[in-house]
Amino acid sequence: MSGDLQQEYLADGIVEEITTALSRMRWLFVIARTSSFAYKGRAIDIKQVGRELGVRYVLEGSVRKSGDRLRITGQLIEVSTGTHIWADRFDGELKDIFELQDQVTGAVVGAIEPKLEQTEIERAKRKPTDSLDAYDCYLRAVANYYPATRNDADEMLGFLRRAIDLDPNFAAAHGMAAWCYARRKGFGWVTEPEKEIAETARFGRKAVELAKDDALPLAWAAFALALVVAELDEATVVIDRALGLNPNLAIGWASSGWLRVWRGEPDIAIEHLARAMRLSPLGPMTGEAQSATAHAHFFAGRYEEACIWAGRTTMESPHVAGGVRILAASNAFAGHTQKARTAVARLLQIDPTRRVSNLKDVLGPYRHLEDIAKYAEGLRKAGLPKN
Repeated sequence: MSGDLQQEYLADGIVEEITTALSRMRWLFVIARTSSFAYKGRAIDIKQVGRELGVRYVLEGSVRKSGDRLRITGQLIEVSTGTHIWADRFDGELKDIFELQDQVTGAVVGAIEPKLEQTEIERAKRKPTDSLDAYDCYLRAVANYYPATRNDADEMLGFLRRAIDLDPNFAAAHGMAAWCYARRKGFGWVTEPEKEIAETARFGRKAVELAKDDALPLAWAAFALALVVAELDEATVVIDRALGLNPNLAIGWASSGWLRVWRGEPDIAIEHLARAMRLSPLGPMTGEAQSATAHAHFFAGRYEEACIWAGRTTMESPHVAGGVRILAASNAFAGHTQKARTAVARLLQIDPTRRVSNLKDVLGPYRHLEDIAKYAEGLRKAGLPKN
């Protein structure tokens, strides 16, 4: 509410931190930040939000920054009745941002459950870094959570490297940097494979070392270490640790779903991906989870189900090559020849250099070579050129 759109990333980051802190309360079901952002800047009906997200309470509020002063307001509403359970405001200086976020979190959980053990509140309170400058760089990177272009990913990495230079022990910055490299591979933006593998390993392993009981950096690191570095078993241990710490972490369940696809465990993958989509039904991650679900059904031999899920992901994210690839392969095996060829034509518009011969460059670390061979055969049947 400062009137300065350049400060929007600060408010978004505060929402991220409060959401993460709330989600660490194991007895709470907390919708992911990215789904709640679907309502940002809109006049909303609280009861409608409750129905669409399947929640009983909505926390809404505002952030106002003036110079070095910060004001956070919040109100907690019971959606079935529209009753205000709690409302308050918190004032302080920008250097007090972590304390203000903790005050909001503690007040909210205290309003929902007066008997909540204080130890759980204290566990949720943890400064991600002592450097406000590092935190500012991190928030600027988070504002571009799902990079749409290679330049976006480069800019995001630039902010994260700066954050790490300012605070070498900033676990979240290391984890997100590793995850950013994973996004680059997933979108086919890799230019120096060996260098990017080494950088991903460095950032990801450091995030695991530093994160301790912080689930989000662990989830980012696990996904990156699996996809880019091909450390599938090690990454599975890390993602299981993250989900043990925070069972409300949507991106954690989505990452775990992909890992299970790559491990050749499609039914477990589908279960984990369903949890991810329940926790974040409206966020940009939904298309990723749908794509992974399509892959799981494909490798399980359920081609019609794979076609349905692949169709959903291409509607959600029409320009993401991975969704179009699995759409083509699934339709080919399902016998829908024309749909398969149409999907390949769209794939070649998005990714003109993709061929059956270089398919492995953009695929995950599949444990079973027959899975890669099956994927390649599906795309060959769909009409993707061999060379």
